[in-house]
Amino acid sequence: MLATNRKARHSFAISQTLEAGLVLLGSEVRSLRNGRASIAEGYAQLRGQELWLLGVHIPPLPQAATFGHEPLRPRLCLLHKAELRKWHRLLEAPGTTVVPLSLYFLGSKVKVELGMATGRTKGDRRNREKEKEARREIRDASRKGR
Repeated sequence: MLATNRKARHSFAISQTLEAGLVLLGSEVRSLRNGRASIAEGYAQLRGQELWLLGVHIPPLPQAATFGHEPLRPRLCLLHKAELRKWHRLLEAPGTTVVPLSLYFLGSKVKVELGMATGRTKGDRRNREKEKEARREIRDASRKGR
């Protein structure tokens, strides 16, 4: 696991997830192996018939000074056409967006887990925290009773 977006599941209701490949430069892959990527501010956007990952920060590699990369450059997500069409239809709904949930290596390939997200209001987040606390109390009470 290279990077995770822990705030995404708190701020958004994730309805579906999808694994996609990324088109990266060599210096980006080497920088990812150092483990300093940040996807907290990232999002994905449809441009024509392609899905682009924006706002993901991969720091430049000092050893690749002349052939380096721009840290916040847009990166192309690799998807099958059927998946792309399906997500294109889902994105037409108001209030939906695509956020990266995690970035990881699968073999020698870099993959990103994308989530179809709708924003949560402050009240939704509070209710979710109350439900989590209630489940935790029930679980602790049942453990004490044993």
